[in-house]
Amino acid sequence: MSTRTLRRRVLAGAGALSLALTGGVVGLAGSAQAATKTTAVFENCDAPAPQPDGSGNQNWTVTLPDGAKAGDVVPITIDPGASPLIPGFSVTTVNTSKITLKVGTTTQVVTSPPETVSVVAGQPLDPKAFSGTIKIPDGTEGTTVNVALDLAVTDADLSGSVFTTTCTPAPRPSASLGSVAVEALPKDPITTKLTPNSGPAGQEVVVSGANMPPGAVTCSALLAGTPTGDNGTGTADSAGVATCTLTVTKKADTIKINGATTSKPFVFVEEQAGVKNPVDVEVLPGPLALGPKDGQPAVSFGSVTINGKAQSVVGVFNAATVQDFRGGSLGWDVTATRTPFLNQATGHSMAKAQIGIQPSCTVTNPDSPSTCTAGTPGAISDVPMKVASQAAGGDELTGGEFAVGGAGMIQLPPFMFADTYQTVVTFSIA
Repeated sequence: MSTRTLRRRVLAGAGALSLALTGGVVGLAGSAQAATKTTAVFENCDAPAPQPDGSGNQNWTVTLPDGAKAGDVVPITIDPGASPLIPGFSVTTVNTSKITLKVGTTTQVVTSPPETVSVVAGQPLDPKAFSGTIKIPDGTEGTTVNVALDLAVTDADLSGSVFTTTCTPAPRPSASLGSVAVEALPKDPITTKLTPNSGPAGQEVVVSGANMPPGAVTCSALLAGTPTGDNGTGTADSAGVATCTLTVTKKADTIKINGATTSKPFVFVEEQAGVKNPVDVEVLPGPLALGPKDGQPAVSFGSVTINGKAQSVVGVFNAATVQDFRGGSLGWDVTATRTPFLNQATGHSMAKAQIGIQPSCTVTNPDSPSTCTAGTPGAISDVPMKVASQAAGGDELTGGEFAVGGAGMIQLPPFMFADTYQTVVTFSIA
């Protein structure tokens, strides 16, 4: 567990802290596909102060393939058109967008590359398009999957401080931006597991598969992609789950169920003449740890002068380290909670103050077998908020070393006691 301390100082007097921030929604773009559609979506946009909020239509032009199979990852191109927000000032920022789409019954996020944007006061932002991919949900065979806008988040980086604008369609999700016809055929057959996945000549191997046509199946061993001549037989049940038994008689490096699009690695153990000396090594699981153990240094968000208006200030959380040395296929979640803003000596508190985070998670050890995913931006409270996670790997190895942090923003009420306030944000892992 890692504890971070944030300090705020509020000064009595005249004047205001002015924060420059762009508003707008960045869209997606990509290579041309078979079907393109333009849809006007009404959005309510919440921008950080001092940028005013705004509402209006945004014309989203989406290009999708005509058809796909369930489980396919397909390209998507989206050009959002001009933002409904009208900037009140001119500034240059680096914008990144996270577009949340409703793909059938699933929610998926497409993230843009960073774009340098020159905002002109009074002119709506019309960002560049960018490309991405979505996954056609499993179980949608023979149907048409609609794609709708669920949320559009734009992060504007100004000299290292990140300001977030959130646009929500009304209704949410929006009307269909496009659709994909899903083939009635089953998903592509795959090889899922070998039991065991190593052995010498004469080793019997049970090969498992999925999405196979019901009935008899065959399996084969390969070396550098070429069949070795070792074959086996088995069956697939009505759900497409297949098992096939094969005996390895010669060197092979992969084994597959015939007709599958994937194979699984096999380690062939060659017999060697002479006196054998077995050598055993035991690999023990390491910890799942979040550090540093003694907590982080205080994060300063500077000072603010009371001016009778709500104000926002930004800062950056010091990155916590995650080490997953368990040597298995488990996942993890990092969550954040906080205490109230208060001064324990004077008893003053800021009950209406809010602190939010734009989470980030990066891999710090290039040999890590896993990646990590940053959580959704939002306000930190006494209810645990997910800021980062590593997905479980099923039959695959997970783990590695990561850094978890992100940009922070404190939203202050118009009036409060002039004092020094503190909240403690705690990151926890499980």
